[in-house]
Amino acid sequence: MKAMPFAKKPAPDPELVFLKAELSAAQSDLQQAYSLFDQAVDPELVESCIYQINAVKARCNYLIRSIKARSPAAAAAQLEEDVTWT
Repeated sequence: MKAMPFAKKPAPDPELVFLKAELSAAQSDLQQAYSLFDQAVDPELVESCIYQINAVKARCNYLIRSIKARSPAAAAAQLEEDVTWT
């Protein structure tokens, strides 16, 4: 039997693509929240930044769990390469 060198790859799951894009956006939001925290001087602004950081981290955790649930084996390997926490 001949090997097929140009076999079609299965189409990517659109939901998984969307979740990964959302995770990337959330990581950007987290980086921005940390930047605002570093610049905050007033105690109320510092507290606000801490709440914002915690909210974005919770969103990142939700997205990571959703991605893993959609594709447990492939997503776990991909997430280890893509996700960097600051």
